[in-house]
Amino acid sequence: MVVDSDRWHATWPRPSQGILARLAHRTPLFASLIALLAMAFVSAHEPRLVQSVRDSLFDTYQRLRPRQALAAPVRIIDIDEESLARIGQWPWPRSRLAELVKALNDGGATSVVVDVLLAEPDRTSPTRLLLSQYPEPKLQAAAEADAVLDHDALLAAAIAGGRVVTGFALVEVGTSGAPAQKAAFAWVGADAPAFLPNAPGAVGTLPMLEHEAAGNGALSISLAAGGVLRQLPLLLQVGDRVYPSLAAEALRVAQGADTYEVRLSPNDRSVEEVRIGAFRIPTDPAGQLWFYASPPLAERYLPAWKMLAGALPQDAVKDAVVLIGSTARGLQDVHQTPLGQDVPGVEFHAQTLEQVIHEDYLRRPAWAKGAEIGLLLFLGGLVLTIGGSLGPTATALLAGLGVLAAFTVSLGGVLHPGLLLDPLLAATAVIAVYFVFSLLRHLQTERKQRWVRKAFASYISPKLVGQLVDNPGQLQLGGERRELSFLFTDLEGFTGLVERNPPSVVVPALNAYLDGMIRIAFDFDGTVDKIIGDAVHVMFGAPIADPRHAERAVACARELDRFAQQFVLDKQREDLVFGGTRIGINAGLAIVGNFGGALRFDYTAHGDAVNTAARLEGANKLLGTRICVSEAVVTRCPGFVGRPAGTLLLKGKTEPIRVFEPLPEDEADTPALRAWLEAFRLMEVSDPAAEAAFAAIVEASPDDRLARLHLSRLQRGETGVLLTLTEK
Repeated sequence: MVVDSDRWHATWPRPSQGILARLAHRTPLFASLIALLAMAFVSAHEPRLVQSVRDSLFDTYQRLRPRQALAAPVRIIDIDEESLARIGQWPWPRSRLAELVKALNDGGATSVVVDVLLAEPDRTSPTRLLLSQYPEPKLQAAAEADAVLDHDALLAAAIAGGRVVTGFALVEVGTSGAPAQKAAFAWVGADAPAFLPNAPGAVGTLPMLEHEAAGNGALSISLAAGGVLRQLPLLLQVGDRVYPSLAAEALRVAQGADTYEVRLSPNDRSVEEVRIGAFRIPTDPAGQLWFYASPPLAERYLPAWKMLAGALPQDAVKDAVVLIGSTARGLQDVHQTPLGQDVPGVEFHAQTLEQVIHEDYLRRPAWAKGAEIGLLLFLGGLVLTIGGSLGPTATALLAGLGVLAAFTVSLGGVLHPGLLLDPLLAATAVIAVYFVFSLLRHLQTERKQRWVRKAFASYISPKLVGQLVDNPGQLQLGGERRELSFLFTDLEGFTGLVERNPPSVVVPALNAYLDGMIRIAFDFDGTVDKIIGDAVHVMFGAPIADPRHAERAVACARELDRFAQQFVLDKQREDLVFGGTRIGINAGLAIVGNFGGALRFDYTAHGDAVNTAARLEGANKLLGTRICVSEAVVTRCPGFVGRPAGTLLLKGKTEPIRVFEPLPEDEADTPALRAWLEAFRLMEVSDPAAEAAFAAIVEASPDDRLARLHLSRLQRGETGVLLTLTEK
């Protein structure tokens, strides 16, 4: 028999109910598995929110361990505030830029990178002024012939005299012209990349300047406006043509290379690596370098005015890649690094070059996503499978270790080989699995606890209910055969009490009596089987097994007896005649469990041991005792204090049983008890001296009804200790 906790009753199980029960039991497992697979799906598709949180975590890693800024042959000629104050406001005449480029070429720079868009002719050039004022053909021809008067021509000449890289700016609309391509691209593994950062159009440097340049790259370091720059493109597209970034061109020109070798994945044509001269640069699938930031270095910047004034050391730019840029307010394009610092765009170009030169990279390889999903499934599955067999504390500890493991793997990857592995979804999956599993298990447990509390609150003590709630495995609701002790009580003269007194008197008195009896039974871990009128039936050792069930039953009987006697005295003071209480106790095997039908059930016990206990309660009337205990109970109670009362042949039984009357524990070794034991021994062996021995006991204790019973029997000529009960 099983208990349907939803309907609070017992019923015979049907096959469909068994399946539903098993499914209900496994609901936490299924729900947690669904949560785990959902997290794997999210990890595979990477929604924008997930990417944003992951990027923030990678930024935190960089802040914990920023790239160490090592010495590198990279310098920035800074058009700073002081340079503007000394030379004049921007834009400077191109002749001044020509002086700057020439000075850098003469200083031994391996490449000069102009991080300034020079898209239009110099309006301050004398040639432009003459042409605008005197447009006559002869004057125009004379001006064009005199290159000294053309600042753009001066700059073009300076550019032609060295290895200079110009740039173009990406725009969101299509343009008529295309920037000049200064290098070739060699695709390895596939014919072309599947995806590169793409802009509809570009605004390039003045053609006469661009023509003389050794390299031409994208000034723009990002196609997105604002925000933190984490990835810088080495390659990009304008329309359908591929171009390098400004930093990539600077590196190529500095080495004298003429081709970019781009390694592509044969499977999906994603970019794996870009080779520029002697450097192999790992990229993301779109050909972007993960930017590994270092704090800006003051020694990296050289004021432009000092370069023009010859105030720098002679080797200040020797063998260095030199970028011309600005930190002056209003001129710089400011972006934020993963370290949380706002820096000008030229700083990103410079740090990109330093990363490549020192080969200090952050990598997020193509297999990273698969590895993260695998880690997610492994850790989530571990918590799901192992955690299901552990307790809540151990499962929480396991989940915590899973989260720690995910972050340890991720942080370890960043610290040593520079791998960017996302631990967040794996850690979130572990937490989600644990949360879903624990929540549903908690709800199941709470449901079972409510069932246990409701089912047993009226049977057993709150302490036992708590034990059952904490250890439901101790409870077998289907029924089992177990050795128990049973205690039955009955109230003398209850029928007369009801007939002589109004309900307003009887009911409160009876309720107070029963409440006291039940409380005492609960104090001794007894389970109240039934209350029938004035009678209370208690069992010990169920639903929680107790090897000391017999001892508890005897101790409970003594306390019940004391309470009942005091209750009688209290009611006598209220002029209410309340009868005495008789108690019978027996121990033995019985079937205990839920019995009943679809509408009502009862947690009770059945068996001969139960019936015998009820008969012993009734035997007190014959014996004149208040408590009658079977030998089966006494043998299970080490140190039992009591006296033998006789051997009873109960009605309907063929085998007699020895019974005893418990005595207060302080009477364990008294002259009265020794006298009783000797008198009972004589009666047991049919010694004629037994009569005199019992007569002496009655003389000493006239109120001893059991002694008077045996004396009366002996005086009638009966012998032995066997008494036959003709009533139940």
